[in-house]
Parts: sequence; C-alpha cells; structure tokens
Amino acid sequence: MLKEIWDYRQMIISLVRKDLRGRYKGSVLGFLWTFVNPLFQILIYSFVFAYILPTDQPKYYLFLTVALIPWIFFQASVTGGSTSVLSQKDLVKKIYFPREVLPISYVTSCFVNMLLCFIVVMAIVIVSRTSLNPLGLLCLPIIMIVEYVLALGIAMITSAITVYFRDFEHILGIVSMAWMYLTPVVYPQERYMKLPGKIRFIIEHLNPMTSVISGYRTILYDGGIPDLSTLLEAFLLGAFFLVIGFVIFGRLKKHFAEEL
Repeated sequence: MLKEIWDYRQMIISLVRKDLRGRYKGSVLGFLWTFVNPLFQILIYSFVFAYILPTDQPKYYLFLTVALIPWIFFQASVTGGSTSVLSQKDLVKKIYFPREVLPISYVTSCFVNMLLCFIVVMAIVIVSRTSLNPLGLLCLPIIMIVEYVLALGIAMITSAITVYFRDFEHILGIVSMAWMYLTPVVYPQERYMKLPGKIRFIIEHLNPMTSVISGYRTILYDGGIPDLSTLLEAFLLGAFFLVIGFVIFGRLKKHFAEEL
C-alpha cells in the first residue's frame, strides 16, 4: 500500500497545490488570509485573557501564539479532513487511485499552511526578545512531524467514517471545540493539577495534543529543550493513531464508490 501511495506522489503534490491555490480564490485579500485568520484569533484571545478573564501569564500573546498556530493546523486537518473523500466523490467514482491520497493531500496542504503561519510565530518570538535554545530549535521539526503524523492518522479515520455517516462532519465541529479547551492551548498545563487524579491522567496523558502543545511551548516560549519523555509520548501516540487510521481507512474504502 505504501509503495502504491508513493507511486501516486505526483497526484498528492497536484492536489496540495490545487487546495492551496483555491483556498482563498476570489477573495480580496487572497493568500493573505493565511496570515490574517490566525492573527485575528490571536488578537481576540489575547484581548479576552488580558481584560475580560485576566491572566498573570507573562507575555501571554506569545504564550498563546506558539500553541494556537499548531492547534489551528490540527483542528483544520481533523474537521476539514473529514470531508476530503466526500469533496472528491466524482474523482473517486470515475478513476482508480489509492483513496488514501485524498486525506494525505488535504492534511499536507494544512501542514504547508501552518509552516507559512510560522513566519508570524517567529516574528512574534523575535519581537518579544525571547532567547531560544539552538538544541531546542533542532527539536522543532520533530514536534511538527509528530503532529503531522497524528493529524493524518485521525483524518484517515474521520474521512472514512464521514463517507458512511454524514452527520459525523458536524459532530466533529463540537468535538474539536471541546478538545481545544481540554488541551492547554489558552491556559498553562499546570491548571491540570486542579483536576481529580483520574481525570487529570486521562486529559494529560491520553490526550495526544497535550504532549505536542507542551513541546512547542517549551521550545518557543520557555526557550528550552523538550523533555525526552514528552517527545516519546507524542511520537508513540502519533504512530498509534496513524496505524489505526490506515487500518480503518483500508477496511472502509472498499465500498466508497457505492456509498458516494
């Protein structure tokens, strides 16, 4: 299967280019929306937690930015990726190609979009005069790859299920919103300490995005090096979801054309 996907790599690249070019086609700002969207979210959350729900977190704008940009990528991959097969139903019904190409190309497109948004992240890091650890920066691509693997695995699952259960797309919107607030994106991970033991363990260690967000924040906010156990935990969870995703997708894709 992996060899077949590799043979169709040009198709993946073409679909990624098509998605990136067509994402804001016809809008006035066009590709600038890539930066405007996350910037407005950062401004809104920063205003809320500075004046309405004040926090004593130093440089909260930076604290938020280094976690929110990766979260936006993950959320887009999971929710948008759920319709990656449905949106290409004509292609699925007319020609043969490994169906895995569709979620892979969508998640890859979101990943490229996140990399572009990191221009904003690094600019904010520089403006805030945060000292970065060179060894920590070397770990940044590892965290990104782990998040990509995790997002792809979950997108595989959601895209396959949505073909058979169309309401799943809307359910995911609610789930992703709850998931964000169960992940230390807008608040520090130390807040987990206020939760009862079993609940804290589930949210802190069985939520794969906790380790990922913690890794980004350690590198770009604290200027440190992620703990090896954090990297390992994130990698194992990512690999687990990727394997499960490919297995579920492989079983369900056999009847895609009939369902579409």
